[in-house]
Amino acid sequence: MTQPAHTAARRLVDTLVMNGVDRVFCVPGESYLAVLDALADVRDKIQVIACRHEAGAANMAEAYGKLTGRPGVCMVTRGPGATHASIGVHTAHQDSTPMILFVGQIALTDRGRGAFQEVDYREVFGGLAKWATEIESPERTVEVVERAFATALQGRMGPVVIALPEDILHEDGGPAPIRAVTPAKAALDPAFVEQVRARLSTAERPLLVLGGSGWTNDAAAAIGDWAERIGLPVSLSFRRKDILSNDRPNYAGDLGLGCNPKLTARAKSADLIIAIGARLGENPTQGYTLLDRARTADTLIHIHPGAEELGRVWTPLLSATADNSLAARALSTIDPGRTWHDEAAAAHADYQAFSTPVPVGGLIVPG
Repeated sequence: MTQPAHTAARRLVDTLVMNGVDRVFCVPGESYLAVLDALADVRDKIQVIACRHEAGAANMAEAYGKLTGRPGVCMVTRGPGATHASIGVHTAHQDSTPMILFVGQIALTDRGRGAFQEVDYREVFGGLAKWATEIESPERTVEVVERAFATALQGRMGPVVIALPEDILHEDGGPAPIRAVTPAKAALDPAFVEQVRARLSTAERPLLVLGGSGWTNDAAAAIGDWAERIGLPVSLSFRRKDILSNDRPNYAGDLGLGCNPKLTARAKSADLIIAIGARLGENPTQGYTLLDRARTADTLIHIHPGAEELGRVWTPLLSATADNSLAARALSTIDPGRTWHDEAAAAHADYQAFSTPVPVGGLIVPG
């Protein structure tokens, strides 16, 4: 069955097409059949991947967002379909992955009656997602979905949840989308870049920490080449080991679970840490023990796309809100007037020694 061109369901799908969505991961459900019909009308543009379980669909959408930098789109039915998908939303929130979860919902006319599988998705997902909402006016469908794309992509990237009352999906969906959403991105103030240069030029034991999402290959290469050129030891944050090649001669290892003790010691003794995109949360800071608030006030330069992450735990010497890639490109123009190749060589040697498999002889008896 096809969907008329003016319905809310069709407007929703039109907005997905306008924003370059080419895959939707879902477990089909009766509560959003109208959207599935609209997706069938654009099967030449969007591939619908039907999954066996909502957790699998949500995890696939999260992985898609992580790999492409574009919002992974997931659709599930109401009630248990949504709660099953919540694990993917939680992962997207933790890992700053752009993602949009559409959830079928009871009819607006039945809300508050304790209808079958009725859930208040704003309450359920309010703490897991960047934004959780419900389309209550069908003529605002495009507005809500476009805001979802902007929210998922701007600042610290993350998931958005939109509930779709089944009775409004067949109603008039209002104006059609006009253009794709272009996320706003902040760049570093040149005065801030100069402050970083001045502080870096006096550092004896600096460490660069890269993390977060939204990196472009060009920006990662630019900051990597710059750090390698000046011998600046670089570490990658939890789950971010793919930002730079681990074979670079200044690579010091990753600040994750089971961290190299020598890298931990290096970070603790650093007289300057430049962190771009890393939230410096529990895992990379080894249970919040790697850094000391009294020292970070003199040694931490923290750059993150989400202003709410700056000063959240650690008091910084300098901080700035900026897109990770734009910040990396700006810092890669700095000439500190000195190099740290001996520090870089020692850091990489520590990483290689820690990564070398340990020979094990004889039988291994499980404890």
